[in-house]
Amino acid sequence: MGKKIRTPEVEQLFKAILTLNDVEECFTYFEDICTVNELLSLAQRFEVARMLRAHNTYIEVAAKTGASTATISRVNRSLNYGNDGYDMVFSRMIENGDLEE
Repeated sequence: MGKKIRTPEVEQLFKAILTLNDVEECFTYFEDICTVNELLSLAQRFEVARMLRAHNTYIEVAAKTGASTATISRVNRSLNYGNDGYDMVFSRMIENGDLEE
């Protein structure tokens, strides 16, 4: 990533997010801090990552999510060479029963 993300402001944002108690509070907060398109883009990338981890093809992912091949490639690169953030979250969601394997 070109820009350094470990800033006091980003840390404060993450701490704010960690205070949210449930999905309804997430809707309330994220509707205030993101545009609809920003939030939908984040959700799309999450779904792309989930589908790639489930071994769906680029064509299947693009057809279901509407994501561009550039977005799918970027997410795939994160899955393969990133910090394992997606896998950490997927694993926890599976443990909690919030995501199927």
